[in-house]
Amino acid sequence: MTAKRTKDHLTIRRWVEARRGKPAKIDTTGNGGILRIDFDPPDAALVRIDWDEFFAIFDREGLDFLHEESKDSRFNKFVSG
Repeated sequence: MTAKRTKDHLTIRRWVEARRGKPAKIDTTGNGGILRIDFDPPDAALVRIDWDEFFAIFDREGLDFLHEESKDSRFNKFVSG
């Protein structure tokens, strides 16, 4: 597995949508939430959000998106940038 890092919003959105994922977060008090990608079936612990809110949290927290580009892979992680 070769993982890539990016901050590029378009790259992230394309990767997620190509795998039928949705932007989501774990709701927490105070910081807006912990970002996740929700794949079907929906995870009851996650709250799906729109892309604007997702990227506002992503940028504010200074995150990078770590992902594998293979078409079949859903591997992803949010890491400090």
